[in-house]
Amino acid sequence: MIKARRGAALTAVLAAGSLVLAGCGGGGESDPNELRLWHYEAPDSAMGVAWSQAIKEFESTHPGVKVKFEEKGFEQIQKTAPMVLNSKDAPDVMEYNKGNATAGMLSRQGLLEDMSAEVTKRGWDKMLPANVQVTSKYDAKGTMGGDKWFGVPNYAEYVQVYYNKDLFDKHGVKVPSTYAEFTAALDTFVGKGVTPLTNAGAEYMAHQFVYQLALDKADRPWVDAFQRYTAKTSFTDPAWTYGATTFADWVKKGYVAKDSVGLKAEDAGVAFMQGKFPMMFSGSWWFGRVAKEAKFEWDTFTWPGAKLTPGSGGNLWVVPKGSKNKKLAYDFIEITMKKHIQNALGNAGGIPVAADSSAITNPKAKKLIDNFNTLAQNDGLAYYPDWPVAGFYDKWVSEVQKLMNGKGTPGQILGEVQRAYDDGLPK
Repeated sequence: MIKARRGAALTAVLAAGSLVLAGCGGGGESDPNELRLWHYEAPDSAMGVAWSQAIKEFESTHPGVKVKFEEKGFEQIQKTAPMVLNSKDAPDVMEYNKGNATAGMLSRQGLLEDMSAEVTKRGWDKMLPANVQVTSKYDAKGTMGGDKWFGVPNYAEYVQVYYNKDLFDKHGVKVPSTYAEFTAALDTFVGKGVTPLTNAGAEYMAHQFVYQLALDKADRPWVDAFQRYTAKTSFTDPAWTYGATTFADWVKKGYVAKDSVGLKAEDAGVAFMQGKFPMMFSGSWWFGRVAKEAKFEWDTFTWPGAKLTPGSGGNLWVVPKGSKNKKLAYDFIEITMKKHIQNALGNAGGIPVAADSSAITNPKAKKLIDNFNTLAQNDGLAYYPDWPVAGFYDKWVSEVQKLMNGKGTPGQILGEVQRAYDDGLPK
């Protein structure tokens, strides 16, 4: 997600300006007995659980060193990182979003440490599948898939369909395995007066529908052209046209509620977990919360018939140039990559990158991980639609809201997206 990240972290957003204030006070003085860590995962999320365990292990293996953890909102870090990392208040290690418009931009600005030597030395490159590595490595222009490592993920993510088994059974709907069966299921729910898919037009969910529908008509060279500038991208091509046109049609048909145009991801996720919708198409980052909060029988399936779907390695551990304890930062990352921490992450509902699959005891969690591994092995991870250029997330949100409201045709909407994309391409 911006992968935008796309998850429960968005619910913890604070005023962006408070990030700078929170970072101040230390005066930027180096303390060899302290590791300053920033991340934005909720304490009860899979990553929060695993990383809390990693903090305890780090302190036990580094006598006299304390971890000063500061929880930040996702959008706090997203919006103010360039300013904070260019000051004396940079942390030693932090979680940051991956992609050209985020980690790529900071790497181009010289704000992140090139971790290539450390990655090779510690063998992290051997742990990560090739298409997970893409979002960790950037070239001189900040384009992902480059030759230098500027971050390391210790988890992964992808977008899938969560479904309410009770509502499926109540309305006599079978779990679809093909796209035709999927749309037939959507029609059945609508025919019974039920809006089948929860949605959030004010954040990432709506434009991820458009992207997934476009991916149904796309291939890997199409993704690489869009995400990595390997060829010219035209938003008038058949795939993009199909994605936007079909989603507009879905709104008209009632597959998603038109009045969801102003809702945020948290609203949509909570509505699903309250049993108000049969399905939610969203990220694996919701898995832990659904498992904890849903009071009905539920399960998941990947988008029926898809060879490509939004997904990638998880957000990155990055080491700011201004980190005063880089060795400690690398030691902490090393611990989060250890098997037992990875296993804890997997059993808590995350997707580890280096777990022992036999140690994952939760059946739903094992399915989540197996489905990701299948996508990764089949080169099916297509990243996220807002990644390619800075400011693209906001453009997607505003344009897809217009599409939902009928204030622009698919062609007009895609024309605006094309302009934003072309203006943002590295010169």
